[in-house]
Amino acid sequence: MAGWVKYIGFFMTVVLSQPVLHADEQMIDVEALHAARPAKNISAYNLFADNQSQKPNNGLLPYDLIVPLFTDYALKYRFVHVPEGSSANYNDSEAFDFPLGSILVKTFAYPADFRKPDKNIRLIETRLLIKEARGWQAWAYIWNDDMTDAKLKVAGARMPVSYIDKLGLSVTVNYAVPNRNQCKGCHTKDREFTPLGPKARNINRDYNYKFGAANQLEHWSVIGYLSGAPKSSQAPKVPRVDDVKVPIAQRARAYLDINCAHCHRAAGPASTSGLFLTFSEKNPVNWGYMRRPVAAGRGSGGLEFDVVPGKPDRSILIYRMASTDPGVMMPELGRNQVHVEGLALIRAWILSLD
Repeated sequence: MAGWVKYIGFFMTVVLSQPVLHADEQMIDVEALHAARPAKNISAYNLFADNQSQKPNNGLLPYDLIVPLFTDYALKYRFVHVPEGSSANYNDSEAFDFPLGSILVKTFAYPADFRKPDKNIRLIETRLLIKEARGWQAWAYIWNDDMTDAKLKVAGARMPVSYIDKLGLSVTVNYAVPNRNQCKGCHTKDREFTPLGPKARNINRDYNYKFGAANQLEHWSVIGYLSGAPKSSQAPKVPRVDDVKVPIAQRARAYLDINCAHCHRAAGPASTSGLFLTFSEKNPVNWGYMRRPVAAGRGSGGLEFDVVPGKPDRSILIYRMASTDPGVMMPELGRNQVHVEGLALIRAWILSLD
């Protein structure tokens, strides 16, 4: 009997995941997405049934991360498309190997007031990663003021964004839309363009789909988006950084993993630094413990070691995270503000070290 119940549950998940069109929904325009040249306007791709709420049309599956990359406190809406009849290959430690024709979509947005984060949302940009025969192609689209459409911006842009933060304070940030070369600066593994977010350890969590909550790894497997994945209980998983029941070392390493390790790893653009911040790194010296930087300079702030146990103010890692000077701050791209909560987490972790 238990076997039949499990089978029926599996069958219903598959059925409910199929693209059933509703009155306000259509299929995304895959043909337009794979044209030789990117469209001038994002509307050509028919990605969303409703722009402001980021309700996707059929063929675009929403997903989320356990620990997101910090981008000046922007909200992010993430989606994935995998062509019918193909699937991404599971990888235990790196981004999944997506088949040709796959599409990753990420929209950046701000509420007028972060105390009401689901109201008065202003869309800023939507980035597309499209897997083609020549590799992943990255395109950024900037939304117009009434959010009816977004225009392709290859050269990047600076956009003033104002909002009320969680403390009720007015904030204005000079938000940066990256150019194509800047995208490549972070999205690189072994000198090849690669996605950052869709890794097993960061999507191994529940998501509230139309039919209810389901683990993302398992749901992707059921609908054919992913092959070779183990059960979610046997897959790696990073902790939420705000889960105080988890040791601070694990939470801090999870934060550094998503915010820093795309560059600071053996196969990343900052491999020559010798500072490796992936979640799986076991050698404390590699993640900075009493480690002298390869190249000192203004970025070190006159400090000697990346991480000094028990002394965050003598640690280069803290100095660079606390800076907004373009020649000092880390990460180098993607922010113009200090991530107050992230900095506090890493400070507390360093204080806890012996």
